[in-house]
Amino acid sequence: MKTKIALLGTAAAIVLAPASAMAERERGSSGHLNIIYWQAVSTMNSYLSGGTKEMNAASVVWEPLARFDDQGELVAWLAEEIPTLENGGVSEDLTTITWVLKEGLLWSDGTDVTAEDVVFTYEYCTHPEGGCSYRDRYAGIESVEAVDDRTILITFEDATPNPYIPFVGAGAPVIQQAQFQDCMGARAPECTDENFAPIGTGPYMVENFRPNDVIEFVMNPNYRVPTQPYFETITWAGGGDATGAARAVFQTGEMDYAWNLQLAPEVIEQMEGGGMGTLLVDFGPLMERIEINFTDPSPDLPEGERATRMHPHPILSDIRVREALSLAIDRELLTEIGYGPTGRPACNFIVAPPAMVSPNNDDCLVPDKDRANALLEEAGWEMGSDGIRVKDGERLELLFQTSTNAVRQDFQAIIQQDWRDIGVDTRLRNIDAGVFFGSDPGSPDTYLKFYADVQMYASLFEGTDPTPHLEQRRCGREPQPSTQWQGQNINRYCNEEYDALWAELNREPDPERRQELVIALNDMFVQDFAHLPLVARGRVSAAANTVGGIVMNVWDSEHWNQAEWYRIEE
Repeated sequence: MKTKIALLGTAAAIVLAPASAMAERERGSSGHLNIIYWQAVSTMNSYLSGGTKEMNAASVVWEPLARFDDQGELVAWLAEEIPTLENGGVSEDLTTITWVLKEGLLWSDGTDVTAEDVVFTYEYCTHPEGGCSYRDRYAGIESVEAVDDRTILITFEDATPNPYIPFVGAGAPVIQQAQFQDCMGARAPECTDENFAPIGTGPYMVENFRPNDVIEFVMNPNYRVPTQPYFETITWAGGGDATGAARAVFQTGEMDYAWNLQLAPEVIEQMEGGGMGTLLVDFGPLMERIEINFTDPSPDLPEGERATRMHPHPILSDIRVREALSLAIDRELLTEIGYGPTGRPACNFIVAPPAMVSPNNDDCLVPDKDRANALLEEAGWEMGSDGIRVKDGERLELLFQTSTNAVRQDFQAIIQQDWRDIGVDTRLRNIDAGVFFGSDPGSPDTYLKFYADVQMYASLFEGTDPTPHLEQRRCGREPQPSTQWQGQNINRYCNEEYDALWAELNREPDPERRQELVIALNDMFVQDFAHLPLVARGRVSAAANTVGGIVMNVWDSEHWNQAEWYRIEE
């Protein structure tokens, strides 16, 4: 049963929706499902990776107390109901929220799910020596307590008008204490067996996992819905490229579902003509951007100091340089070439929901290379005889990295020329997506370590409230050696005014004022040129015409209703 709730404000409206029409189908009756992620999954522990691919894969095994449906509305999941002011689950002073687990919940190993597992999840992700990638979901919490076997009391440090962030959404699932109790802190990435085959409450469990290759899922025998899931087994293949993934659904029929088809619009149109699959597109908070590194990634620095705040970036710490880079980019051209109707030129960090999108930065839509050149001259970078600017004997050179993907390599080439036009020499580097978005703290090539001057990728947030997404850019949230290189402040931005404004947002109850604060935070980040927005992207995946029950969701995991997918009988 679905519960719709107004997330912002002090009152909540409850609407009950009818149960799924799929209830008459039999468990496992649809046989086998083939899914392909050309960005291969590196771990099944989504808390140890900031990648969407890991979060999506883990979401069919691990589940939260509540999640967001395809309309961005909150839905009770492991919880019995959504706590509100009206039902007494949220305190009048907005400092506590009380969740109650559904009765009879079992882990896939047959043991009981208890409130202690929820408490443990909080302790696991907030361990001072740990590297939890989604630690921001648990910001501002004073304590998490098990009142009894099924009741969890969360107490916040201050009045919290949106308490639906901890344990909500695919990025904040509940994990089993018995399995992970010896994997706390610095030991977390060392627990290979646990991280590769987590015990969960979701419709599926891992039978076999080969990192950066393939996952074999089987039905969870203790899943709480006796008639689900409808597919008995899933092969979740990884690797290759977006073109091959699309072809496997649209033309050869080898795959039933392909994720993240980051392809030029004419390529998708041609493939879809094969008639074997359907393109799934929906717009939400997904945004392609260039991250600016505020720290020095030089390999000459010691490993423990490289790309940390101990050493500011020698070039990009100057806002005039960052602004010049932004002014040189033709976002309309990038969108046309890379995404067509599945993209929109972007000038903001927050690109959805519409009420929270700033109207104050649209001047980025028109490139201005004259202004960019003037800024670089003002910053002391003089044009050299070879067309590359020089300052104090140093050339204006940048290393620009991203994942291996045809669209992203096209973007790199276009931006490289845009920057060459203003005297910036740009070296291009692309890294296999499974490695780039991977979670190995020993790898030098992950986007979390950011051993480059600028890098390009896309990310999004769950639900319709961007508060936790904005929280990621606070001082102290950056990946660093002490967190096993986990954290979401990837460009190492630090602004005390920003932090203070976010704290105000986190305790502000008025919806209109919250919108104003979101826009103000967005503007501060964007107008600091802390990153360079490029394209607001639709989520683009493909499904075989023989698969039903898929409900595209831009506010949570794409696999949020995986248990309801089924094979259409011919």
